[in-house]
Amino acid sequence: MIEKTPLPASVRARELRTQLNHHNYRYYTLDAPEILDSEYDLLFRELQQLEQRYPALKRADSPTQRVGGEVLSAFRSVTHEMPMSSLGNAFGQKEMEEFERRVLERTGLQSMKYSVEPKLDGLALSLLYEDGILVRGATRGDGFNGEDVTVNVRTINSIPLRLQGGDIPQRLEVRGEVFISKQGFNDLNRKQQTAGEKSFANPRNAAAGSMRQLDSSITATRPLSFISYGLGVQQGGERAQNYHQLLQQLSAWGVPVSPEAKVVEGVDGCVAAYADLVERRSSLPYEIDGVVFKVDSLELQQELGFTARAPRWAIAWKFPAQEATTRLLSIDLQVGRTGALTPVARLEPVEVGGVTVSNATLHNEDEIQRKDLRAGDMVVVRRAGDVIPEVVRTVEKKRPDGARVWVMPDHCPVCGAEVVREADKAVARCSGGLFCPAQRSEAIWHFASRKGLDIEGMGGKLIDQLVQQKLVTTPADLFQLDADQLVSLERMGERSAENLVAALQQSRDATLPHFLFALGIPEVGEATSRSLAHYFGDLDSLMETTTDELQKVDDVGSVVAENIVTFFQQNHNREVIEQLLQAGIHWPPPHHQEESPQPLLGKSYVITGTLQGMRRSEIKESLQSLGAKVTGSVSGKTTALICGADPGSKRAKAESLGVPVLDESELQKLLT
Repeated sequence: MIEKTPLPASVRARELRTQLNHHNYRYYTLDAPEILDSEYDLLFRELQQLEQRYPALKRADSPTQRVGGEVLSAFRSVTHEMPMSSLGNAFGQKEMEEFERRVLERTGLQSMKYSVEPKLDGLALSLLYEDGILVRGATRGDGFNGEDVTVNVRTINSIPLRLQGGDIPQRLEVRGEVFISKQGFNDLNRKQQTAGEKSFANPRNAAAGSMRQLDSSITATRPLSFISYGLGVQQGGERAQNYHQLLQQLSAWGVPVSPEAKVVEGVDGCVAAYADLVERRSSLPYEIDGVVFKVDSLELQQELGFTARAPRWAIAWKFPAQEATTRLLSIDLQVGRTGALTPVARLEPVEVGGVTVSNATLHNEDEIQRKDLRAGDMVVVRRAGDVIPEVVRTVEKKRPDGARVWVMPDHCPVCGAEVVREADKAVARCSGGLFCPAQRSEAIWHFASRKGLDIEGMGGKLIDQLVQQKLVTTPADLFQLDADQLVSLERMGERSAENLVAALQQSRDATLPHFLFALGIPEVGEATSRSLAHYFGDLDSLMETTTDELQKVDDVGSVVAENIVTFFQQNHNREVIEQLLQAGIHWPPPHHQEESPQPLLGKSYVITGTLQGMRRSEIKESLQSLGAKVTGSVSGKTTALICGADPGSKRAKAESLGVPVLDESELQKLLT
């Protein structure tokens, strides 16, 4: 029988939670503890004992819940209410000056204030608080969808489980970076070595791997930290006027922010701040790979808006590339899913920027000839941030006698088919098509990937077995597999086989953008797939279109248009598509296609402010399904501004241009 919780125990537990949260904030966020560790431990133990005796006292925001222990079978997907964009990069002062020129031209101002922060080398996280309590943590993922890692986020001491202070918004999405300090990384690797386990290559990989542990008790043992760099969704509460004020507000709520953050004036201030952090980089307690500059005014940030991939109001000035010298052991060829042959440098392992490098891309045959790279050469290898390592040049004075000039082979190293190269193209390709095992495996992996049909459990090793045993030759063959066939494969038990068959069945319920991406049309990625699906509405129309019509679609130029037309002209591609459709792959029909075919076609809308009835992403999707274009900034071409509470400068700009302003009731009429 569960013992009833007496009132004094409830009061004491509340007091202990308040005290422990306060001391966690002083210790992990401010680095200014007020009590000894032994005193903290006594308070913590007292709360633990109360919660063990009276289970009703256990709460999600209790400091005792950070030890982890929950084990998941997989992370569920989370759709970000506002996309988590990446940053554009600058690699020198001229690019910073060009960034400021664009900012000043777009705003019409003569000078600009920028907020400055170090660019942490970690993993981006989204933290959602409701009524001040942490309810969800998610990774950035592809920017639109991430992984729900709430159970692991709760183990990180520097992340508050409950916000402190006053005027806390009803819903608040905090965005930032989870990372491991230099000291924490060294300590972690010492523990790994002592336990006879593999060391981590660098702090970023260690942080990312720790956040993706299915057993949260493992994450709890990792020295993870968090620093916020901004907000996503905010509903309620006072809104900051500038970014630096926002950081102060976050800090007051108990959220860690960068102690290095400051505001500077103009590009000269940016240059000075960058030089300062370059000089102090090695003395900082964590790894950084650049400096982030953001327009400080939040109103101007909203006015500047976003490109397809990044905000126009922020840029990351990356540190100079780090280089090392090592020996080029050989030049091998990788055959991609489209048949492209990519030369790869096999290197004598060398540490570059804290990472051990043993492979580097060489791009194509022309690049190798231009740099005159030969097996046996001593070469300079460069790595800049997360960029794939590259071979910069050879050290010709150290070239061994007899080193041979490298030439592209006449036949594919995998299937033996002839290698072809168009006169005006840099890339050589295997002509083996679907007969080439390398292309086959890669094409099927791409088809089954998360951005494709997202077939859970369909990994690279399994695909290799399916191809090698000739159970699968095209993606359509996947849907003919049964559990008996799968059980015969290595490391595939009955339960795993049944789960995979179920995943294949589930993947038949797709969307047109995901299906288009899964086909692997050269240079047609996720964004282009969405644009094609939105423009054409159905697969048949797309398959019969022309290059001229394709170039009317966002993100589609002449080269991509030619790739699409060529792909759908191939009989074997059409045959596979037909087999996939016969296997039951389907997607919802376009919204309102029968009763109202694109009534808003040719019209352009901008959304601003906080709307109560629908999420901004839902409004955008609804408008686009009716044929409208949704942009980030108001201009004379804007059909109307859809305006919620706290709209900022966009409403004033719309009124000055004579652009109609619609409230939520008028929006509902528009959508119906």
